[in-house]
Amino acid sequence: MDLPTPMVSGTLIKRYKRFLADVELDSGEVVTAHCANSGSMMGLKDAGVKVWLSANTNPKAKLDWRWELVALPDTLVGINTSRPNGIVEEAILEGKIAELSGYETLKREVKYGKNSRIDILLSDPKSQDSDKDLCYVEVKNVTLSGDKQGTRAALFPDAVTARGTKHLLELLDMVRDGHRAVMVYLVQRTDTEYFSIADDIDPEYGKTLRYVLDKGVEALCYQCNMSTTSLTVGQALPIKL
Repeated sequence: MDLPTPMVSGTLIKRYKRFLADVELDSGEVVTAHCANSGSMMGLKDAGVKVWLSANTNPKAKLDWRWELVALPDTLVGINTSRPNGIVEEAILEGKIAELSGYETLKREVKYGKNSRIDILLSDPKSQDSDKDLCYVEVKNVTLSGDKQGTRAALFPDAVTARGTKHLLELLDMVRDGHRAVMVYLVQRTDTEYFSIADDIDPEYGKTLRYVLDKGVEALCYQCNMSTTSLTVGQALPIKL
């Protein structure tokens, strides 16, 4: 996925009210940017961190800037949660996620479950393989990392997520109805070796994930290739629960 160009860099002053961030641009101008991330953004919102913003071209938008990236010493981190679904869609269509290849159609934001919308619905009505009739794909953006047993893990979630737990149970309902259901964790940073659950932050999410995986829901994790011009799906990461 190509990012909007040109982007501008600056220094984070503060993130507040969840969806707002004050940034001093390299030019010295101070602007307020939209922060499209409802999580805690642990480790990414400290004053003084370098950030990248894109211009908001929507004429109805209240703010002129959107916060896209955080520049840490060893990696860029993508914090805009409106990006992952498009990144994963692009990767599926280009055949970069082998586990989700072979479907005839792809649709976004399809209603299902209990007043929810699935991020991506794959289907192949002509397939002789019943498992490829419908495949429900939920995408989660992963920005948190931490040390586990001497190695660096990508961790999810970074805040308690009752909504995320609900999504897991709705995927399980699709499996029980005879369909395929897949959780895709998209790690928008390049400094981690595997994926795990932040049980200390949300033990209920971790418990539910392990339960639904045991009942037939699938989980995949892919790491993004990160730059200030594009975000693309790269290597798969092992999942260690």
